[in-house]
Amino acid sequence: MKSAANMVFRVELTARAIRDLEILYLEKNAAESPDAARWYNGLEQAVYTLEMHPDRCPSAPEARRVKRRLRHLLYGAKPHVYRIIFEVDAPRHTAWVLTIRHGARRPLKAGELD
Repeated sequence: MKSAANMVFRVELTARAIRDLEILYLEKNAAESPDAARWYNGLEQAVYTLEMHPDRCPSAPEARRVKRRLRHLLYGAKPHVYRIIFEVDAPRHTAWVLTIRHGARRPLKAGELD
């Protein structure tokens, strides 16, 4: 039996998270710019680091207000920090990526996660 410390989680992206990635790819012009492509690929890699120890990430600031166990992983350097907002489904060993948004945007509201 695997210990919790070595448990691998499946990373699943919601339709919204996939759309967020697609928009960022276009906005950053990743198809044309090697620097933008490198940044975008780093973002995707950061998302998949949630396979190992997704609970290492802190609770998202809006978690209490929306009454969900949201966590967030930060990617980038100030002022270009993006938040990968996700939930962990421990019984299914899955990290559900809900959305990816710029860190300067206002906190999520409950209705924005549906």
